[in-house]
This record gives sequence, C-alpha cells and structure tokens, in this order.
Amino acid sequence: MPNTNRLNIKSWAEEDRPREKFLSKGKEALSDAELIAILIGSGSRSESAVQLAQRILASAKQNLHQLGKLSVGELMKFKGIGEAKAISIAAALELGRRRKDSESLQRRKIQSSQTAYEEIADVLSDLPHEEFWVMYMNRANELIGRKHISKGGVSGTVADVKIILKQALELLSSSLIVCHNHPSGNLKPSQEDIQLTKKISEAAKNIDMKLLDHIIVGNNAYFSFADEGLI
Repeated sequence: MPNTNRLNIKSWAEEDRPREKFLSKGKEALSDAELIAILIGSGSRSESAVQLAQRILASAKQNLHQLGKLSVGELMKFKGIGEAKAISIAAALELGRRRKDSESLQRRKIQSSQTAYEEIADVLSDLPHEEFWVMYMNRANELIGRKHISKGGVSGTVADVKIILKQALELLSSSLIVCHNHPSGNLKPSQEDIQLTKKISEAAKNIDMKLLDHIIVGNNAYFSFADEGLI
C-alpha cells in the first residue's frame, strides 16, 4: 500500500522537480539543496525533499565541507531522513571528496610549506579531533600520494613510524611531509610533536628518504617545522 504521507518527486510542481531540471538545464543549474533532494527522493506531508535538503544545509551553514563531516547517525536526527537516505547523502559527499583528492594528485609540485598546507587543509581544517596524514613525493617533489595514518582524540593521536615508511616504500616515494591538526587552534608544537618529527626524520634517512616538513594545521593557519628551522 503506498505511503500517502510522502511527497514523491513526480507529484511536485514541475518547477520544483530537480530531476527534470537536471535533464533539461544540466547539473550546473541545480542548487546544492536540489542536488541533495535528488538523493533524498521524497519529503514528507509537511515539506518537500528540497525543503528538507535546505534545512539540512542550513544546519551546516550552507557549507558542503561541514555537511560532509556529519555521521549517518547525525543525519538521521533530521525528521524525514532514515538510514538509507543518510547513507546516500554521506556516500555522495564522500565521492565528491575522493574526486577532489584525485584531482589534487595530478602531479602537483610541493614547493613550499604553503603549497603543502593547501594540499592538506581540506581534510585537517575544523576537525574536532586530531588526525595524522602524510604526503608522499617523487624526486621532482611532485605529489604522488596522500595517506591517512591515524585518528585520535581532542588532545592527541599516535602515528606509527613503521606504517608511514611502509606506505612510502609502496609508493616508491623519495620524500615525505607529515601533517596533523591541533583542534584547539594552538599551533605551537608539543614536545611529543618535536620528538616524533625527529624519529620519523631519522628513520626516513635510513631508507634513503627525506622528511621535508611537518605541518601543524589549526584555525585556517599552519605551523611549518621546516620554516622554523626545526628540521
């Protein structure tokens, strides 16, 4: 028996049908909310899928990057979003992130701490917990890989040097830059950060590899060990 409490896309006014708009005007003509509405498929008796999508976007301050940080459980807190719809939204946003990752790895040269920061800021900025990532370069300093190493709590994360160098060997990397974030926004490296950097640098030298920098990200800014003469 059909659920009469749902507003199927086919029952909407023609101007409110994002699928038809997608076909007739192209994907670029759709708003973020309309694209999300296509993923949702249906709304409720009280609101359309577009209105529901607008409400979800408003909670993330109209920021898709912020929306991508919501878990399936957090998405399901919105009335009208069940597990299947929440998974569809999360999966679509993750695909978008991976596409951006693929585009950013088109042999971009890492020539300074600024370009290194620009390559990692999208995954480390505004996180409520610490994460540790590594960027791997070839002999021409071209980016050939970006790997997530570990995830921690509010005040710290653990990075396994063996895992970092194993990834480097698999990628045939010549150099690397390690990166992590400070959720507090305080960019000053801790004693543990300094000791870990030295440990990674020494281990890398043993396999003819060079640690170029350690970038700490926080509050739309960064700290570079190389710029400060700590490497």
